[in-house]
Amino acid sequence: MKPLIPFYNPSISYEDNYAQGPFGLFSQLDKAEQVTTLPTKFLNVDVNLPFGMPAGPLLNANYIKAAFVYGFDLCVYKTVRTKMHKCHPLPNVLSVHPNGKLTSNLDTVLADTNYNQPLSITNSFGVPSFAPDVWQPDMAEAVKAAGHGQCVIGSFQGTQGNGAIEKDYALAAKLVRETDAPILEANLSCPNEGASKLLCFDTDKVERIVNEIKTTVPDRPLILKLAYFPDDERIVSLLKRVGSIIDGLSTINTLSAKPVDANGHPALGENRKEGGVCGDAIRWAGLDMVTRLAKYRQQMELNFAIIGVGGVSSSEHYQEFIKAGANAVMSATGAMWNPLLAIEIKKSLKQQ
Repeated sequence: MKPLIPFYNPSISYEDNYAQGPFGLFSQLDKAEQVTTLPTKFLNVDVNLPFGMPAGPLLNANYIKAAFVYGFDLCVYKTVRTKMHKCHPLPNVLSVHPNGKLTSNLDTVLADTNYNQPLSITNSFGVPSFAPDVWQPDMAEAVKAAGHGQCVIGSFQGTQGNGAIEKDYALAAKLVRETDAPILEANLSCPNEGASKLLCFDTDKVERIVNEIKTTVPDRPLILKLAYFPDDERIVSLLKRVGSIIDGLSTINTLSAKPVDANGHPALGENRKEGGVCGDAIRWAGLDMVTRLAKYRQQMELNFAIIGVGGVSSSEHYQEFIKAGANAVMSATGAMWNPLLAIEIKKSLKQQ
């Protein structure tokens, strides 16, 4: 069986992928196979299977429509902002080859264009966004494309320099709400937006953001997208502040590393010596976060949903995350290179 073509083309720019994609099977919707499942509830919506794609690969309504056809029932529209924000220059995606398990300590990893399975990649986009007058009608179109048992989640983030960060997050949430997206997701796991590099570690700021969003958009479930927390103290601190206010936690985003080429030079360029790694090398971290969040959810008698993300590329991985305590599971890298992943998971569940 020849390798599947990824639906996002790493060799061309983000803008060209937005305009021309998706690619591979995602451009051939008549090839999709429909597999029925026993529906379940995720937050306030019915879903065929609590599996889908996190913020990142689904750039616009065309990508979301294809993902729905191929059985990804929870689709997160790529993170948007209140103003236009340009993408980093190429390269944005490279394959990485860690020696063993990637740690959370900024490992140096070889990066190239050999996209071999089991696959891990670095992605370096800078959370680009078109202006709201572009993404709002497109997100609304994506929301309307959801079939029975399917749901679009609108991901957004505030931007430093647009006034108080919590106000910009709340404005972004309001703009997403106007598209009729049934669930909101605040991206708190992008570098350089808070203390200790990641906003989700800045508990004071997170609490202000959550309260501002909930005041502005009280009628939509709110998910927070988190990075990997190396210690339990930060998890407990976060849950004490917002665990009873938010509706879900999605984790993890990526682990930061230093991708280098065969000559040891920064593979993303001298101005980008670090990049987020996703895929197979971070599955341990995603599972670890889900396990710990599930433990504290029970101990603290909270009832938020947990969305497990990180290195999911098979039905076995899906089951691992569910058993660890996840209410839903999502795949970015695995799904990008295998558009049949949701169909494969659904088929495996029917055989049990």
